[in-house]
Amino acid sequence: MFSLTALELARIQFGFTITFHIIFPAITIGLASFLAVLEGLWLYKKDNAYLDLYHFWSKIFAVNFAMGVVSGLVMAYQFGTNWSFYSQFAGSITGPLLTYEVLTAFFLEAGFLGVMLFGWNKVGRGLHFFATAMVAVGTMISATWILASNSWMQTPQGHEVINGIVVPVDWLAIIFNPSFPYRLAHMVTAAMLSTALFVGASAAWHMLRGNRSTAVTRMFSMAMWMLLFTAPLQVLIGDLHGLNTLKHQPAKIAAMEGHWSNTPGQGVPLILFGIPDMDAETTRYKVEIPNLASLILTHSWDGHIPALKDFVREDRPNATIVFWSFRVMVGLGLLMVLLGVYGLWLRWRRRLYRSTALARFALWMGPSGLVALLAGWYVTEIGRQPWVVYGLMRTEDAVSNHSAMTLTVGLVVLVVMYLGIFGTGVVYMLRLVGKGPQAHEHEALGAPLTDNQRPARPLSAVDGSLYSSLVNKH
Repeated sequence: MFSLTALELARIQFGFTITFHIIFPAITIGLASFLAVLEGLWLYKKDNAYLDLYHFWSKIFAVNFAMGVVSGLVMAYQFGTNWSFYSQFAGSITGPLLTYEVLTAFFLEAGFLGVMLFGWNKVGRGLHFFATAMVAVGTMISATWILASNSWMQTPQGHEVINGIVVPVDWLAIIFNPSFPYRLAHMVTAAMLSTALFVGASAAWHMLRGNRSTAVTRMFSMAMWMLLFTAPLQVLIGDLHGLNTLKHQPAKIAAMEGHWSNTPGQGVPLILFGIPDMDAETTRYKVEIPNLASLILTHSWDGHIPALKDFVREDRPNATIVFWSFRVMVGLGLLMVLLGVYGLWLRWRRRLYRSTALARFALWMGPSGLVALLAGWYVTEIGRQPWVVYGLMRTEDAVSNHSAMTLTVGLVVLVVMYLGIFGTGVVYMLRLVGKGPQAHEHEALGAPLTDNQRPARPLSAVDGSLYSSLVNKH
């Protein structure tokens, strides 16, 4: 395909699958916690608007959860099919970590998911709330193990390399590796931000169409509160994460900043915009702010930052992609902070639900959390190159011995299937959002089920008529 090598095709295939997959767990993490909060507020305040919102978002959660599971399985299989030498080299560490995720998180989620979605007439209110909380806890535990595995690949420790194979010697050091706390906090906060923006955009869409019901305005208010607190928190976490990355992965920081050479003792400017040229070893058309990069990354006016020329060519990541992915993430993050502050100002002026400008701003920002999350993952994964395990194993040594034709066929099949299956799923989920929360919806969902109506899968939790209409149109 376009004269690409087997290594390049394997990387594109894995990048494509993880791009699709990571969207669904992010929304799952945020929605699970949101549902737990909604049910807790309903139990505490006895206000059915919270219960209407719970049933509305639980349907969307069910669809999203199902797509996340399916897309995750495909990604996991690629470790054995496309990256077999990596599995042979580091499987003794990543294998157990992923197994722990299944045993402690996925089983917990799956065990309580049925009670959460279908247990309203079969268990008491307290037990049902406990089931919802356990699903939320399960998503957090899942994120913890996945981020522990990925962070070890970024900052490996607690191991020995014996006969070309990684052997674990200290599991606590492996799990709590130097970048793990920052990556976990950054990812979980990104998931909460993405969900808050998704919920806020959904409410804004209904408000712009004239629907200002109690349920709609309440979920808009909750989304704006969440955004107000988590967006600045994410900025702080990102700053701490950047300092950690400067210490352990300086080449990634050099690519993010787009600097090719820096003079010790002189402050490093922040390049706002530019086009890094890997061949010419320069950043063209750059717009700079003097000394700001030193101030941000070293917290001193003239702190030194490594530059790309400090590393040999074969150890440099693709600066063009990393440079712009980082700016997309940061730019959207600043817009999130602005949206949260704007919402607070209008709340203070008692115009939160009457401002068309705020509703449109929130609607347009709806996808921004997921876009920023993907941009951040591109910075993380592409910035690690050319290493699959940083400093231990190069990516070119990890790929399986497949031909370019084999990987081309596999990539084409994946693209077609993903666009068909997950494209349909996303459209279906957006149609559910478009229906909006229904008043007293819990009474209909609480009706007893007959034997032939008992649900057997998460998608049974959503409206069958809507699903049938979508399938018939496709």
